Amino acid sequence: MPGIKTQEILVNMGPQHPSTHGVLRLVIKTDGELVTEVTPIVGYLHRCAEKIGENVTYDQWIPYTDRMDYIAAMGNNLGISLAVEKLLGMEAPPRAQVIRVLVCELNRVASHLIAFGTFGLDVGAFTPFLYAWREREMILNLFEMLCGARMTFNYIRIGGISFDIDQKFIDKTKEFIEWFEPRIKEYNDLLTYNRIFVERTAKIGIISPERAISYGLTGPNLRASGVNFDVRKDFPYCGYEKYQFNIPLGRDVPEIGAVTGDCWNRYYVRIEEMIESIKIIKQTLENIPAGEYYDAPKKIKPKAGEVYTRIENARGIVGFYIISDGSEKPVRAKVRAPSFINLSILPEIGKNVLVADLIAILGSIDIVLGEIDR
Repeated sequence: MPGIKTQEILVNMGPQHPSTHGVLRLVIKTDGELVTEVTPIVGYLHRCAEKIGENVTYDQWIPYTDRMDYIAAMGNNLGISLAVEKLLGMEAPPRAQVIRVLVCELNRVASHLIAFGTFGLDVGAFTPFLYAWREREMILNLFEMLCGARMTFNYIRIGGISFDIDQKFIDKTKEFIEWFEPRIKEYNDLLTYNRIFVERTAKIGIISPERAISYGLTGPNLRASGVNFDVRKDFPYCGYEKYQFNIPLGRDVPEIGAVTGDCWNRYYVRIEEMIESIKIIKQTLENIPAGEYYDAPKKIKPKAGEVYTRIENARGIVGFYIISDGSEKPVRAKVRAPSFINLSILPEIGKNVLVADLIAILGSIDIVLGEIDR
């Protein structure tokens, strides 16, 4: 209006803000309710996982990888184990390979349940979080039965796994699947197609396929933009090529107004990925070979050389780059952490939106700070 002067102000959102998902600080420049600029400030957690990895033995590094993405820690254990096994020129026994897939897909479901529940919280829906926590507890009970831990497992080891599974674990996993599959419809009725939720997420924070690729996005954030890339399919490991499953992609949904690459699609791809993970889990339970579950030398001491391996974890590609000098410790260690890379697009898609929309955009990226401040 004529005569009214406006002024941009800087606002610190976090790290105490509940919607910043941990110790993340956002410096936002606002003109009223409009965000004109957003800058993520990271570096408060100081996990130092890479530098620690250069100062402990290969075996000793595995528990520290748990602390990066502590919501999907099995994948981190698998990534470092595959990297060192590649350096050693060996593979884990077939039984261990199948069990690795089983536990990683269970952990993917548990991780996506957290994404589902906390995203609901971000946009003002508390009840979905309770539903998500209920099912996640069942998965954590399975992991506790398996290795005694509920969050940071140190279960997948170089050369296999630390403990074998028994028939009781298999039966309990089947019971969980029987309980879980009907819950997806509950989630969709409760949140996915809820009119208020759709209004808060559809056509918000749109990421085009070209932009997603240029920023190096991976995982659900990339596939929600319609890019069909999943390491499990394109560069299979642990026998993933033997399993039948689909890769959910973002798409236009005219009946609710959602478009490819928006917040709603980033949310919904994770819902569909849980369905696909259950398909894989069912196949592993029916095809667990007999035999050894662990086979590795007593002293892990690979030859001098370098290696890079990648796996498809819940938030995208986790990559481990290791340089060996022939000793029991890596001389150089670097981790490609998907949360850190995925967060890099926030300044691009978080400008010229409302403050409330910025919260939805950040929640849809699904970050874990332990992986960012690694």
